Amino acid sequence: MAPKVSKADKKIAYDKKLCNLLDEYTQVLVAVADNVGSTQLQNIRSALRGDSVVLMGKNTMMKRSIRIHSENTGNKAILALIDLLVGNVGLIFTKGDLKEVTEEVAKFKVGAPARVGLVAPIDVIVPPGNTGLDPSQTSFFQVLNIPTKINKGTVEIVTPVELIKKGDKVGSSEAALLSKLGIRPFSYGLVVTKVYDNGSVFSPEVLDLTEDDLIGKFAMGVSMVTSLALAISYPTLAAAPHMFINAYKNVLAVAVATDYSFPLADKVKEYLADPSKFAVAVAAPAAAGSGAAPAAAAAKEEEKKEEPADESDDDLGFSLFD
Repeated sequence: MAPKVSKADKKIAYDKKLCNLLDEYTQVLVAVADNVGSTQLQNIRSALRGDSVVLMGKNTMMKRSIRIHSENTGNKAILALIDLLVGNVGLIFTKGDLKEVTEEVAKFKVGAPARVGLVAPIDVIVPPGNTGLDPSQTSFFQVLNIPTKINKGTVEIVTPVELIKKGDKVGSSEAALLSKLGIRPFSYGLVVTKVYDNGSVFSPEVLDLTEDDLIGKFAMGVSMVTSLALAISYPTLAAAPHMFINAYKNVLAVAVATDYSFPLADKVKEYLADPSKFAVAVAAPAAAGSGAAPAAAAAKEEEKKEEPADESDDDLGFSLFD
């Protein structure tokens, strides 16, 4: 019979395991494990086996191990994990793609009944339809203000009913009704709440961003910087083209309003003095473009006419040897 391991030995082994993981991995997912069963957790571990390790434990023990390991190794980045260890959480150390690992963890959700006193994570709506309950259960529905009718000897719910709102505690009547109807409204699993990547901590929503999203946000930022720079007349690389154009417009307006001129303003003054020249200048490219196609077609036709007729192939090329 194997000797019983003491609590002190278990703590030492746990501390050693956590320190080894901190040295080996630079990416950690922090996941809430409320209402997650041991079998469900084992299935998640099996699915992630290979490039990820799931570690559960007491927050105080994990914080102590992280703090001491940071002091011993000089790795200050891992201290960011301490503030994330709040509530019933676990750590998923991984070398894989963070988005793929998060999606894999989210697959393992198990349906659960509404227990009395449990805080509802979502709104619970009872759908209309036949409940399969006999008419003697009508009073039960009346207590919860659920409209019903008797149809073919069974109770039928007439309209959808919001039985429990998100954040409310489940009462005994609501739990009993959902149990009678065979409804398991809640589903539980590991929920990733924070992502740690080599000292940086961010929300898992960041993993859903695509290149198009990043380009859009960058373009929005450039637009805001440009607007601010133009408003306070502060030159930046993004605002410079707009500043030059605005300056040119201002100088051009002065030249048009006064006798002062410069080469680029001369043509504008010329168009203002005789607007018909502007119409001719606009019409000329259009006319050139429309006449280009017929001219090209005519030239091609002329080339065809100038090509000599092919010699007869009746001799199959033997005339070359005459």
